[in-house]
Amino acid sequence: MLRHKDIWRAIDRLAEKHGLSPSGLARRSGLDPTTFNKSKRTAPGGKARWPSTESVAKILESTGESLSTFVGLIGDRGRPPRRRIALLGYARAGVAGHFDEAGFPAGRGWDEIELPGIAEDGAYALKITGDSMEPAYRAGDIIIVAPGAAIRRGDRVVVKTRDGEVMAKQLLRHSSRRTELRSLNDRHADRSLASGEIAWMARILWVTQ
Repeated sequence: MLRHKDIWRAIDRLAEKHGLSPSGLARRSGLDPTTFNKSKRTAPGGKARWPSTESVAKILESTGESLSTFVGLIGDRGRPPRRRIALLGYARAGVAGHFDEAGFPAGRGWDEIELPGIAEDGAYALKITGDSMEPAYRAGDIIIVAPGAAIRRGDRVVVKTRDGEVMAKQLLRHSSRRTELRSLNDRHADRSLASGEIAWMARILWVTQ
């Protein structure tokens, strides 16, 4: 029997798995930020309110999760596992020796952070400093980067050039000759890089806020 508290617990755990609060999960999914607030789970008269199938479908789409995974988060055994991954300050990412040629963490100087639901091998975390990526990412946010993940048009990515510059942008288009990148902050210019200028490019999976 599916209980009211079970379905809401699954939503909370899905948010936790992706490093988000319930309101952050709603926002990412194109819903009103208050959709999953605890105050919305019971009507003023005490009647239980259930999330709509549309809202569940939207959070699964925005997180890339399957319905079977969501069902697995229901119940006492559904808490997502936690895993320790490498952590580096974003400002230090351009310093030589922190990455190998494919963009995976290497060398010394890395810390560690424990986060839930990290399944991608080689995924690592970068802690944002400064305001150059606002409003997408703010100082103190931690972005999770997966060098081995497939990259599609529209994804947010971290790019390192052969000159040592590191940037977080949105991928507009990518070909064998050039890569077009959109800035996350309107005060900074978009970039167009020849393929020979790029050392590696890795997809940003999500951000903890």
